[in-house]
Amino acid sequence: MERLQKILANAGIGSRRQCERLIASGHVTVNGKPVRKMGVTVDTQKSKICCDGVLIGSEKKVYYLLNKPKGFVCSSRDEFDRPVATDLLQDVPQRVYTVGRLDEDSEGLIIVTNDGILTNLLCHPRYGVPKTYRVEVGGQIDEDGIKLSLNKGVWLSEGKTLPAKVKVLRRGKNNTIFEITLREGRNREVRRILAKLGLTVRSLKRIAIGWLSDPRLKTGRYRRLTKDEVARFYSLTRVKTVSSGRLQDTT
Repeated sequence: MERLQKILANAGIGSRRQCERLIASGHVTVNGKPVRKMGVTVDTQKSKICCDGVLIGSEKKVYYLLNKPKGFVCSSRDEFDRPVATDLLQDVPQRVYTVGRLDEDSEGLIIVTNDGILTNLLCHPRYGVPKTYRVEVGGQIDEDGIKLSLNKGVWLSEGKTLPAKVKVLRRGKNNTIFEITLREGRNREVRRILAKLGLTVRSLKRIAIGWLSDPRLKTGRYRRLTKDEVARFYSLTRVKTVSSGRLQDTT
């Protein structure tokens, strides 16, 4: 038995708080009956749970790698009617969502799926799956100073960041391009860290999620993850099964 809002969140419907709002507003039914109270526990093996008429947990698990362009937000709904990243995926019948977020002004690789278990594993700080970004900032940087600061961690409003790695790729008179690798996923973390260090970000692109990179994938395009790629992500978190007990073929 699990709390209903946790079941919905694990299925990728939204954050725990968003799921609570969906429940309170009557969007969720259990065995055909609306549930509006918080704290209701449900047996997923015996109950039929629906959100807006869509059966939770009944869809085949699918996995995509998207190269998100600037101007798109990573959200299932946007109150300002901005373009949503998942709209770039055509002919995908499943309800899918992004694993973590890239802000509207950033671009690059993001996984899109309907697998709530894998989403939680890749986003949970316990597993520390690294994400690598290529960043351009204005001016020249003190490479040794930046590396020392990031290795010690930078204080943000919610606490100190974990150590990060930096590799300078190119220095110019008016700009510097480098790679930065983080093992946590705080909101706009790269931009906030660099702002603390007095650096202004001109461009920001995620180029790798863990070991996964695909320089041939053009901006705005996407592809399916292979069965082996999905299995490898699960192996990073020492989890070997998906849903019914075995990985489904995603090719």
